[in-house]
This record gives sequence, C-alpha cells and structure tokens, in this order.
Amino acid sequence: MLQYRTAALAGFGTQCWWGGIKVMVLAAFYGGASMAGTPMSLTQAITYSWLSQGLLVLVPWLGDPEVAQAVRTGAVAYDRLRPVDAYALWFARSAGWIAARVLPRVALMAAFAGIALPLAGLGDWAWQPPASFSAAVSFLASAVLALLLSTSMVMLLNIAATAALNERGINALAGPVVIVFSGNLLPLVLLPDAWQTALLLQPFAGVVDIPARIYFGLMSGWQAMLGLGLQSVWIVVLVVFGRMAMQRTMRRLEVQGG
Repeated sequence: MLQYRTAALAGFGTQCWWGGIKVMVLAAFYGGASMAGTPMSLTQAITYSWLSQGLLVLVPWLGDPEVAQAVRTGAVAYDRLRPVDAYALWFARSAGWIAARVLPRVALMAAFAGIALPLAGLGDWAWQPPASFSAAVSFLASAVLALLLSTSMVMLLNIAATAALNERGINALAGPVVIVFSGNLLPLVLLPDAWQTALLLQPFAGVVDIPARIYFGLMSGWQAMLGLGLQSVWIVVLVVFGRMAMQRTMRRLEVQGG
C-alpha cells in the first residue's frame, strides 16, 4: 500500500481543504457564541481538526476492499483453505491497509499544518504541539490502540460483507455513524454535557476522540490510563465478537462459480 504515493498526495490535498473548512467553521462558532467554561479552547479545537484530518483513514467507515473483492469473485474460498487462522490473516491485512494509508497522510498534514502554516504567518490556524512530553508518549500509545480498535471494527464490516456477499450496503450504513461518534466531525466534548459519559464509553470514541483528548492533556494521569483502558477493553470485546461472527459466517458460506 505504501507504493501508492499519488493516492496519498491526493488524499492529503483533499483533507487539507476540508480541514481548512472545519477550522473556519469552528472559528466562526467560537467567535459568535459565548464560550465561557468550554472544555476546549479555540486553539485546541483547531488542532483537533487538523489531527482528525490526519487520522481520517483510521475511521472505520469502509471494509477492506481486498476482502470485498474476494467475496464478490469467490476467491474468499482460498482463505478458508490456507493453513493459517483466517481471522488473524484478515486482521493483519486490514491493519496494514489502514496503517499504510494513515502514516504518510498524518506526516504530510503535520508538516503542512504544524510547520508550513506558522512559517506563512498563520500560527493561529496551525497544528499546536502536545500539551507535554508525557501527553505525547501517551498519545502515541493511544494511536497504536486506535489502529487496533479501528481494525477490529473494519473486521466486523468485512464479516458483514462476507455474509451479505456485497459491501456497499454495510459501508453506506457505517459511514455516518462512525464519523459522528468517533469525533471526526466535531469534538465530542463540544456535544451536550448530559451525553458525555455515554459518548466517552462507546467504542468509536477510542478511534479519534480519546487520542485527541490525551494529546491536549484533557485526559492525563489516571484519566489517560482510563482512556487507554477503554480502548483496550473494546479491542478485546470486538475481536472476541468478531471471531465468533466469522466462524459462524464461514460455516454457512456458499461459494458459487468456477
């Protein structure tokens, strides 16, 4: 996947455009309303926007296209015959597919929003550094867990596509849900206070919102450990559920053609 440099550049350009739009919307929102007591400053909200754009492909709104193609062509039968665990094979392949897309894009986004914008005199619109060294280290750990959590969710999309023999319907349903509840569309801390506990405990928060809160220091110390723990628990739960669902699906799988 790392060989597709043009795709990475095209995605980076698109995400810069949408990141700029989100930053301007947030600036207008903060400038036109009383933000006293808000849990996130405008500077943090701007950095959140760039960070969420850099991590956009972590958001599990699409299943692995190789799995979808294998299901359509019947090549999925080969994975049933390989002398390896089919779930582990798909998990590793999906994790590599996600990581190979996110790494170049987040690096380009950090260079643009964190270095180029300040040099151009747009420091107020730039990607700010982590709250502290410990926040940076905790963020890296959280980002790795976010990759595994996202992969475990993509696996559920893969399994659903295998059961339905087509990925379009499940991808269309998953997109709006994960974009909103992961915090990619809007930081979850800006949603109503009465929702905060439920929003933090649901699994999608571990993909974007929890890593971002750790990055800003909004979750530090035992709170950061709680965030990492939530990510880890959801990874285990979704992997166990995914394995059970895959075994059930594969037992009933019918491959036609030849």
